[in-house]
This record gives sequence, C-alpha cells and structure tokens, in this order.
Amino acid sequence: MDAFFLQILNGLDKGSAYALIALGLTLIFGTLGVVNFAHGALFMLGAFCAVTLQRLLSLSFETIDETKTDFLGNPLKVKTPYVEGWFGPEIGGSIIDWAVPLSILIAIPFMIGVGYVMERGLIKHFYKRPHADQILVTFGLAIVLQEVIKYFFGANPIQTPPPDALLGVVNIGAPLGLELAYPIWRMVYFLFAVGIIGGVFSFLQFTTFGMVVRAGMADRETVGLLGIDIDRRFTFMFGLAAGVAGLAGVMYGPINPPNYHMGMDFLVLSFVVVVVGGMGSLPGAVLAGFMLGILESFASTTWATTTIPGINQIIIYLVAIIVLLTRPRGLMGRKGVMED
Repeated sequence: MDAFFLQILNGLDKGSAYALIALGLTLIFGTLGVVNFAHGALFMLGAFCAVTLQRLLSLSFETIDETKTDFLGNPLKVKTPYVEGWFGPEIGGSIIDWAVPLSILIAIPFMIGVGYVMERGLIKHFYKRPHADQILVTFGLAIVLQEVIKYFFGANPIQTPPPDALLGVVNIGAPLGLELAYPIWRMVYFLFAVGIIGGVFSFLQFTTFGMVVRAGMADRETVGLLGIDIDRRFTFMFGLAAGVAGLAGVMYGPINPPNYHMGMDFLVLSFVVVVVGGMGSLPGAVLAGFMLGILESFASTTWATTTIPGINQIIIYLVAIIVLLTRPRGLMGRKGVMED
C-alpha cells in the first residue's frame, strides 16, 4: 500500500509539470488558434531565470582576512557575496539560499514580456497561415532559443538547489499510519502547480476580463462586433501562457537541473497531453497531464519494466492511441477544433 501511494505521488509530481505546460499550450491554441512549438523553450527560459538570479546573487568581492593564513603565514583572500556585504551575513545568506523561489519575482515580468514580444513580433503574422507553417516557425524559434541558452550557459546541467529549509523528506503518510517519506520540494512543486492552475481557472471564470476571453474563444467575430478589442486581450493571454510555462520551469529546476534541451524533452510529451485532453480544452489539458503523469509513474516501477521492457518509455503514447481511437476529439475536446 505504501508503494502504491508513493507511485501516485510520483505521478502527481511529474503530472504537475505536464499539466502546467499543457495548460499554457491550450491557452495559446484556444485563444489564438496557434500551435506553438516554442512553448517548451518558454519552460526552459523560466528555469534559466532561476539560474541567472542564483549566479547574480553569488557575485562576490575579495577581502583580506588577517585572522586566516595559508601554510606560508600569508593572510588569506576571502570571497564575500555582494548581497552579504550589503545586508549582512545572515540576511544576505538567506537571500542566496532562497534564490529559486525569489526568481519567481523576476520570471513573471520577464516571461510575460517574452510572450508579448513573440506574439507581436512573430506569431501574429501566422494567424491565418496553415498549422504546418505555425509549427515550422515556432519550432525554429525554439531551436534558436535553445542555442542561445547553450551559448551563454553551456551544455551541462546546472544545479539549482532549493532552500535548505525545504531540503530532505517528510513522512506525509503518518496521519494514515503509512510510511510515505517524500521529498519536501516535490510536494511544494505539486502544491505550487495546483495554485497556479487554480489561479488561471479563477481568472478566466470570475473576472470580467476572463469572461470576455472565454467568449472570444467561443466566437471571436461576435465579440469583436461588440466593440471589444479582443486581439489585445488575446495578446495578454499569450503573455500569461508564457508566464505559466516560465513559472513551471523556475520551480522545476531543483527537481531536474536545468539544461539547454529540457524544453524539447517536455515539448512532445506536453503536446501528447494536450491531444489526449482535447485540443482547446483547458480542463482536459490539466486532467490529461495528471493522468498521464500517474500512468508513467506506475509504468516506471521495477515490476512493470520487467514484465514489459520499455513500457515506461511508450506508455503515454499507447494511452494516446487508445484515447484517440475511442474518442477522436480527446477526453474533453470541443467539436470543430482542428476539424476544418
């Protein structure tokens, strides 16, 4: 029983990343009708926001410490981070320690800005073009962003540790009498993902802006005839989708050290999630993300890989085939989406 619940937790952990990326993809497709193959690169950029802030906070200056000497008796040069010099060792050390969560403050405006520039500078010219053209241009953009990150940060994964207070494991099964020792940061990531998903759905459901956007997703021309600048609102939604992907990447860094190709690693799987959930369906994207994450977790167990070698590598695609054969529009797909 303990192992069963542990695999559920592992699946929710991976499913959180799938759901967040798929949610952003569906926001873009549902509002603008664009198949954005650069969305995985936005996830990667978010992760490197955390890397960048961590490096900035680690910038240091050298001082001579007369109390410490080398083997020749010469005073040692000590490197002190500027942050510690400005705020003191205790506060400065805490700021450095919490670099990953603090990078959210940088990632939000940066990723929304990147999304705005992408939409205004490139994507808007492909609204009326075939989906194949959209895929080619956004995939090319993803490769460019990937190579830029590789040039500045190198090809090797970069460690972005979580705060010391969130290291280690916690027995979350104690109230039920179970032994479920699970990493604290993975639980934080799951709760963070639930909060972001809940925030996006609440924004669309309960705000006037969100209601107009939903109306525009259903009938763009009619909303435009009412005198509403729906294009501007859809541009904002592109920035919001980029922000969601970026935040997913920021918080995923301590789980999987960022590298230049991490966006591509998640991209294909995230599109499978979107298709399984139903093109244009936000609830479907979230449901499929968590469902496929859990299935992948169980398929990665020793029993599963021993019984059917390689099942962990293909389980998501097998499920996608079964779902599309039985429900061609996906689990919660809307009629008419990509059927013209």
